[in-house]
Amino acid sequence: MSTISKIPFAGTSEQEAELKAVIDAKKDQVGCLMPILQEAQKIYGYLPIEVQKTIAEGTGFPLEKVYGISTFYSQFSLNPKGKYKISVCLGTACYVKGSGDIFDKFSTALSIKSGECTPDGKFSLEACRCIGACGLAPVLTVNDDVYGRLTTDDVARIIAKYPE
Repeated sequence: MSTISKIPFAGTSEQEAELKAVIDAKKDQVGCLMPILQEAQKIYGYLPIEVQKTIAEGTGFPLEKVYGISTFYSQFSLNPKGKYKISVCLGTACYVKGSGDIFDKFSTALSIKSGECTPDGKFSLEACRCIGACGLAPVLTVNDDVYGRLTTDDVARIIAKYPE
């Protein structure tokens, strides 16, 4: 479920110019909306409402359609991602070994919910279904770092490993 970001939109004029160039290049192509949204997410890292409005205005599609696609496909995010992206596996093997409690502990420790980013932009938190390391359950990743055989007692230590 998408939530409104607690972090204000801070797009640059360079990003806006890049997005408008993408829109101009693709807007007359059949099926252009998905590629434009994908490029917009590459430019900004996510699809805030300000970006969706620019896409709607530039393509002539209703904002509702742009928003509908942005929220339907899991590849798109309406919220910024943190410098450190924490992804806790909630697949069956991990869940039965306590990953739900680990996820909740991260959520409490960082004061964010799934799909959100800390106000300083340092951490974002999300759940995933399986990362293919069931033998290490419960498992999570922080960017490319993998942590396994975890307990809730490991949460503070993992957060502390990422000081900046």
